Amino acid sequence: MAIILAIESSCDETACSVIENGNKILSSIVATQIDTHEKWGGVVPEIASRLHVEQITIVVEKAIKESNKSMDEIDAIAFTIGPGLIGSLHIGNLAAKTLAWLYNKPLIPINHISGHIYANNFLTDIKFPALALVISGGHTELVYMKEDYSFETIGETNDDAVGEAYDKVARVLGLGYPGGPKIDKLAKDGKANYFLKEPKVEGEYDFSFSGLKSSVLQLVARIKRNNQVVIDADVAYAFQETALNSLVKKCEKAIINLKPKHVLLAGGVAANSRLRVLMAEMMSKYPEVELTIPPIKYCTDNAAMIGASAEIAYSKEIFCELDAKSDSSLDL
Repeated sequence: MAIILAIESSCDETACSVIENGNKILSSIVATQIDTHEKWGGVVPEIASRLHVEQITIVVEKAIKESNKSMDEIDAIAFTIGPGLIGSLHIGNLAAKTLAWLYNKPLIPINHISGHIYANNFLTDIKFPALALVISGGHTELVYMKEDYSFETIGETNDDAVGEAYDKVARVLGLGYPGGPKIDKLAKDGKANYFLKEPKVEGEYDFSFSGLKSSVLQLVARIKRNNQVVIDADVAYAFQETALNSLVKKCEKAIINLKPKHVLLAGGVAANSRLRVLMAEMMSKYPEVELTIPPIKYCTDNAAMIGASAEIAYSKEIFCELDAKSDSSLDL
């Protein structure tokens, strides 16, 4: 049981949170950069780093103030050490090290993906063995956990992450960035007028989305060649149904083979409304397995999830020195 100040800066969110006992959020502050990157159609790493520099002190000070805790009461400082954009990671890394050095606190390095998984602890304790479907703009992974902090990646994307595919398809349809919420909303008005083939992969639990994105490009080009009107909502519907059903099918296969007690959704794409419906429908066939989906505000990047993961790391005495280096491609 600890009070942990956590910092997250892996991409385009500058975030700080104070967490007590791993599941009580005393404060959670997030400064988003979406409006800035929307102009460019995606995250520009150099701009993201600069904005982290501008926001980090403000965000940390606000999180401490809203928590009603002093630095003397905080037991440790946690930060995202990777994976992510290296320039963005450096800012959070440096801020955390500065606080740890100044106040003589232990420093906890947290894998960003583990943070997404442990965001589920805000709803319920994870039951083991557990299966986590981690889906975001940078990650698409199936992770099997025999116990706390035991991570085995049994499946992953061979190319694009599912969130990245959403962004690319959104650009094809002229919807702008970020693509996930826009396609999810548009697909609600769509009908099954177009067909897209589900990409095939060799790995039993692996994924592929690059070919699906290409299929959308080809579909739109073919419709235009035939002098027909592209029905954007129907294209969005076809893409979303194909992409999400591939996720659900692989997840179900892992449930059948590995027999977990708990299935967890994690990452930004876990906020997708259609995926939540499809997962609930599939999981209804397995009443002995618990399904947990974190609240939407804890699906996207935030520091509260880093604090939740850090509670487990703290109990296992997983600390680092002040010379710890960020790793943009850190494995789980």
